[in-house]
Amino acid sequence: MLIAYDVREAAQKLEAENHRFRRFLKTHADEDTLDQQFLELHKELFESYDCSKCRNCCRAYDVSLEDREIAAIAAAKGFTPDALCKQYLVEGLCGYEIKKPCPFLCGNGTCEVESCKPSECSGYPYTDKPDRMRSLLNIVASAEVCPVVYEMLERLKDTYNFGRKRWVGEE
Repeated sequence: MLIAYDVREAAQKLEAENHRFRRFLKTHADEDTLDQQFLELHKELFESYDCSKCRNCCRAYDVSLEDREIAAIAAAKGFTPDALCKQYLVEGLCGYEIKKPCPFLCGNGTCEVESCKPSECSGYPYTDKPDRMRSLLNIVASAEVCPVVYEMLERLKDTYNFGRKRWVGEE
């Protein structure tokens, strides 16, 4: 598996191929089978991957917060919700968002608010959720951020024999 700092460059080199693979999946893959494949890869790869060694997602994405999440983080940090918003959050289109890079990310890769981590953070990269066919564009984009998603796409290309020429006599 790629090291976190290599994933962006590697995925950018494969960006056109990944978009072709996305189009291929849209027309050749069964939705339920694809969901199952993503789920199995998610379980297998995240079982042995230490996200604290990477945390690219914490540096790359804005995270929208629900009021209950703001209240929980404020309580964990010893702030009022208003004080937390003023110090750590920015107003976005849909309410408050965590500034990027995430101010709760520690230098050692741990999360200061792990016990009340927002659902957008704890759910990322969503590859264990159903309806992956509808989110393939997001998955291709996530391959530039998350080494595990990058690996999932590469393994799925192998599974679907994508981009490989079949030789005469080969089934």
